[in-house]
Amino acid sequence: MQVTIYDIAKMANVSASTVSRVVNNKQNVSPKTRARILKLLAQHNYVPNEAARGLVTQSTHMIGVLITDIRTTHHTQGVYYIEQELTRQGYSCLIHNTGRDEQHWVHYVQELSQRKIEALILMGSIYQSDTMKEAIALYLPSVPVVICNGYFAAPNAYGIVSDEQGGVTDCVGLLRQTGCQKPAFLMNPSTPSNEQKKQGFLIGMGRYYPDLVPITVECGSAIEEVAAAVREMLEAHRDIDGIVFSEDNMAVVGLRTLADLGRRVPEDVQIVGINNSQLAKLSIPTLTSLDNMLYDISMTAVRHVLALLSGQRVSKKMLICTEIVTRGSTRPPLQGTRA
Repeated sequence: MQVTIYDIAKMANVSASTVSRVVNNKQNVSPKTRARILKLLAQHNYVPNEAARGLVTQSTHMIGVLITDIRTTHHTQGVYYIEQELTRQGYSCLIHNTGRDEQHWVHYVQELSQRKIEALILMGSIYQSDTMKEAIALYLPSVPVVICNGYFAAPNAYGIVSDEQGGVTDCVGLLRQTGCQKPAFLMNPSTPSNEQKKQGFLIGMGRYYPDLVPITVECGSAIEEVAAAVREMLEAHRDIDGIVFSEDNMAVVGLRTLADLGRRVPEDVQIVGINNSQLAKLSIPTLTSLDNMLYDISMTAVRHVLALLSGQRVSKKMLICTEIVTRGSTRPPLQGTRA
């Protein structure tokens, strides 16, 4: 049976408030009494009751984190960074796997409100929706909310956004530099993030390939759907010699599909992915990929939460620059070319 501060107080022949001051490292306790209480605490393996402490301090030290699908390794990695750093800072995380049904999001936001969370972190641009905005206004109107790679206007909402639009435009510029004549863009189901990537591709085509009609294709996320989309794209446009994929995992499927078709990478078709994941380093050939700075976004989200909880001001919306990591799936730039 776990002892309480009242049990320790009785053993030490002091008041419960004196034991509480020792537990919380407060002053106004004599060294002799403090030593006696500390010895008893150690002997009885005393563990503070955080729930009871929260009732007194009005602090739960609990942060909510929502992710749509824990099978999405890119977002799961971000949640890992967030949970590890918040734990290091003395907070606990309530992590919910919400799925894509927006009505489920409302349920989870309501539940987190009942759990008295002190802040909420949303992982992914998909939460950049009116449904989420309204749920927060209803259930968490005064709780700081930080969105990783997304933003909506609300008094208590803050966003850290990756410049994926500008990054994909730069990817098109890279293909121009490496001698690609006809690039295309393949994306999985639409999210605000994917729409920004697509817009970046269209801007890049207008800038670097003004005489070409942009080729953009949307497909499902399943391996079979991506492979079929690559085949159909190349059947309809046999002269495509570069493909930008909206995610690394899709690009890896593209690499396998091109190999099955007898198309060499990067000699016949150059491939660019997005996320700079572990897959990019393990694929054959290794994958050129746009690093959308997941680690930086995740750690910035934590810093925003900690700053807001301590009463500091932070930027409502922060843009983080991306970086292309070139590997074996693209050719070296041609001499004398500039993006």
